[in-house]
Amino acid sequence: MKRSGRWHHWLYRGGRPNRVARAMNRAWRVLHSSGLVRCLVTLEVAGRRTGHVISFPLVVADYQGERYLVAMLGPDTNWVRNVRAAGGRAVLRHGRCRAVRLEEVEPALRAPILRRYLDLAPGARPHMPVDRHAPPEKYERIAAGVPVFRITTSS
Repeated sequence: MKRSGRWHHWLYRGGRPNRVARAMNRAWRVLHSSGLVRCLVTLEVAGRRTGHVISFPLVVADYQGERYLVAMLGPDTNWVRNVRAAGGRAVLRHGRCRAVRLEEVEPALRAPILRRYLDLAPGARPHMPVDRHAPPEKYERIAAGVPVFRITTSS
């Protein structure tokens, strides 16, 4: 494993951010929310237990005219659990706030979205069990374990 890969794994040991990663995520939320970088957003969703709004800096993957959020740490990620508990209702900050609905993509359709995501999110590469240049079959093998959500307008 490359040195940067070890660093990322240390930050998210056990699939959860440690104290350093949480501090870095707070700082990244400012940039992600600003709207200055096209694919960076901050997801705001109600916490499934407290109901308090929780923010997560994420990368938006664009694919075939649609926009998607990918859970690089898998299905047990807090934001995934919160989105599912909220019925897909959330807010995206990218310069301004926008209410959205997140619809989970079925695993059979995730492979090309995952590939696009890894092109856009270099920080996610150490957490994904496939190389970004891998053939589509390898993405298909991991797709069921990596939640992907299509961003739609809130209704």
